[in-house]
Amino acid sequence: MDINETLNEVLVKLFRDINTIEERAIRTGEYRDVTANDMHVIEAIGTGEAKNMTAVAKLLSVTTGTLTISMNSLVKKGYVQRVRSEEDRRVVLVSLTEKGKRAFHHHKQFHDAMIREVLKGLDPQEQEILRRSLLNLMAFFEKKKG
Repeated sequence: MDINETLNEVLVKLFRDINTIEERAIRTGEYRDVTANDMHVIEAIGTGEAKNMTAVAKLLSVTTGTLTISMNSLVKKGYVQRVRSEEDRRVVLVSLTEKGKRAFHHHKQFHDAMIREVLKGLDPQEQEILRRSLLNLMAFFEKKKG
């Protein structure tokens, strides 16, 4: 098998498997009610300042209508809270609850372990080549997104 076939096979398998594997890693203990999609919303909200829905939707490349559906579920499950902006009462801000922050850190541990495993055994030069290659792949997908 040549390099193109091998890389294609690896990428297709990674894209197919990553959501399933990530969801299985996330849905443990306290977080059994969280899907991978929920966790990506939690990750986009982050642990910093409250964000407006438009900013979160933009980070996720979804419409605010689509995000509202996920947000309603996360509020109901106790991971996210909505508050009105003090400056403009028409603006709704979202932030993580304490439970949401714990879920955020739980998800971060999964990603940190994944990165450690990917970098294990690579020297700094190989790590830089991998970084550049993944940035090229990301740029390819950004162009395709439009």
